[in-house]
Amino acid sequence: MTGTTITFVGGRIFDGETLLNGHAARFVDGVLDSILPEARLSSGEEVEDLSGDILSPGYVDLQVNGGGGVMFNDDPSVETLQCIAGAHRGLGATSILPTLITDTPEKTTAAIAAATQAIQRGVPGIVGLHLEGPHLSERRKGAHDAALIRPMEDADLAQLLDAAKALPALMVTLGPESVALAQVETLANAGVMVSLGHSDAAYETCVAYAQAGAHCATHLFNAMSQLGNREPGLVGAVLSSGAMSAGLIADAIHVHPQTMRAAFAAKKGPGCLFLVSDAMAVAGTELKDFSLEGRIIQRENGRLTLQDGTLAGADLDLTTALRVLTTNVRVSLPDALAMATRIPAELISQNPISRLNMISQAIRISPDLSRARPVVSI
Repeated sequence: MTGTTITFVGGRIFDGETLLNGHAARFVDGVLDSILPEARLSSGEEVEDLSGDILSPGYVDLQVNGGGGVMFNDDPSVETLQCIAGAHRGLGATSILPTLITDTPEKTTAAIAAATQAIQRGVPGIVGLHLEGPHLSERRKGAHDAALIRPMEDADLAQLLDAAKALPALMVTLGPESVALAQVETLANAGVMVSLGHSDAAYETCVAYAQAGAHCATHLFNAMSQLGNREPGLVGAVLSSGAMSAGLIADAIHVHPQTMRAAFAAKKGPGCLFLVSDAMAVAGTELKDFSLEGRIIQRENGRLTLQDGTLAGADLDLTTALRVLTTNVRVSLPDALAMATRIPAELISQNPISRLNMISQAIRISPDLSRARPVVSI
């Protein structure tokens, strides 16, 4: 073994699947080399005491609209992405999909170019792009601008196919109301992560779109057709389809803890629920409000709302989401950690995720799940 070696002891270690006690994590030149029982450490080995913290892979957040005081929509540039990624790294998310909310064709083009350039320049934390709209349902628009929602045209499809070639991961949220089945199939075959969201589509329609390749749903329960006694809606399609995974905003505001608990009990696998922040400009700041395309969004008591009270993204970091899941929803800590790390990583990765490479970008999470921070010594 050569190179600079540092070994972490004195805390629990999450390897992507299991939360290990009494183990050490050895890094060589910043890359995880092994996880082994502390009793097997050699004498004289350089160690760093976790002081009870959890050592975990960094969070993987597939829905990040802003952070550090800026929104991606306001200025889709590499500089904006650097600011957003830096803010979220400070909150424990070492891999993010910057997310463009429904906007003009020009903004979409600029967002794709910015994400592509960020990847080429190696901007830490940027691992692809999420386009949330504009091909959605006006009826379930949420905070999206209805005037900018529109059907997918041939030129839009061609642009997305080109983007999929240029980016390591491309996620697209769309509604069946604005996109044809054949378009979804084409996108899925090109490696695009097609996600149904902001849609009022019926259950049978959603199942058909899942069969065409839409294997994900965006912020389960929010801005979508609900589970009803005679019409299961998009929620029912997600829960009953083993092929579909879904992001979840676990802040106990967007979704009630009892509703989340019912979803976990009902979800058919192998598709999984995973955590997203749906974070906005306030992430990593003390800002009380901000502007989105000229509309003021207010921050109060953990809520972000337009002036009419409509929820507009979330005031959430994934450590808080872990605390909500484990405390209010009774999800085990290893399962909750997987929802913030391994599961979203595997959804966007072209290769299987191993327990060793999962922890190469490590973070420390406080035992009370109040904060997370990057490990700076590796």
